[in-house]
Amino acid sequence: MTDDQEAKEQNSSHPTSIITNSQATITPKPMNFLWWIRVALYSLFVLSGQSVGTLLGRLYYTKGGSSKWLTAFAQLAGFPILLLLYFIPTPKQPSDHNNPRIQIDAQAQSQSQSTPLKSLTLAYISLGTLVALNGYLYSVGLFYLPVSTFSLICSSQLAFNALFAFFLNAQKFTPYITNSLVLLTISSTLLVFQSDSGDHKGVSAGKYALGFVCTIGASAGYGLVLSLTQLCFSRVIRKVTLRAVLNMIVYPSLLASAIIVAGLLGSGEWEHLGREMDEYELGKVRYVMNLVGTAISWQVFTIGTIGLILDASSLFSNSISVVGLPIVPIFAVVFFGDSMDGVKVMAMILAVWGIVSYVYQYYLADAKLKAQRTSVGGDETSVGSALNASIARVGE
Repeated sequence: MTDDQEAKEQNSSHPTSIITNSQATITPKPMNFLWWIRVALYSLFVLSGQSVGTLLGRLYYTKGGSSKWLTAFAQLAGFPILLLLYFIPTPKQPSDHNNPRIQIDAQAQSQSQSTPLKSLTLAYISLGTLVALNGYLYSVGLFYLPVSTFSLICSSQLAFNALFAFFLNAQKFTPYITNSLVLLTISSTLLVFQSDSGDHKGVSAGKYALGFVCTIGASAGYGLVLSLTQLCFSRVIRKVTLRAVLNMIVYPSLLASAIIVAGLLGSGEWEHLGREMDEYELGKVRYVMNLVGTAISWQVFTIGTIGLILDASSLFSNSISVVGLPIVPIFAVVFFGDSMDGVKVMAMILAVWGIVSYVYQYYLADAKLKAQRTSVGGDETSVGSALNASIARVGE
């Protein structure tokens, strides 16, 4: 990337945060009508992409597919679509210096442009490896579990995210967050004692337990990925721009795809794909369409995630994705005939309660920041200090 491109990126009309050890003055992002339209559209992308991608993955298994490595690859294979976002024009910011989105001093600007290459490379390799492992674990979980059970267990990623954020991002445990952790833990634990044998659909107790453990592991891994990503932005990259966010997704996805392809070849599953396609219940064309649709759906989810990170925050983006998880069991009952017994209903209620409790905590934090803005009467330096204090506590 050339110096001119970097300059354009930093003067972009996209929300841009530069975080350094010194203080950066951050002014509020304007929440006008167009902002709400964009956030609503990105949220729709996140919810629809996640739901469709999960349901198509289950459909692949239900109709005769069995390759876990191929399913994991389909989750990432569409990432080249994101390359088009690099060509989004970045017009220069209006010259109204009385209302900038971000103000930084010269020292912060100089530090932000000197991202250590070794640290950045290590971050990409670490995240890419974790993403590959999570993708495979998710595929194993989805193979052995009903999609409704799978989605409810996945909601525990919010609890793991909060736990890792406590250690890595200096997030504080408030009563609402603690309540959320307890509820989400109980929700997932209830599914262990689910005794409805009809819900297992021929899966042995051992394989059901394996699916449960893999899904929990994948949820924990995803929570770790989110916390490590936030840590990379605050300690290594020290800025949040469209290009920086894309790099943080594309490079790890490239490495993760390579790892999964190696797993597909090394496991020998690729040798059976031709026969699997021939025996697929819906036919060869729909077999390919299923995999392509899965890849596109997860990239729609990713595009929505990027939009929410840039227009709102990474925390808000994660909250929206988790809010959508209880939607999937409803579709699973309709399309796959999953049972919805009392245990699963109780688990869903507790999961929704835990998610709402978690999101409400950050609603209170946002309300507190707005009150601080009002009390300082537009003093941008004071506002920046308040917002940076919030970043230090709960991430961006």
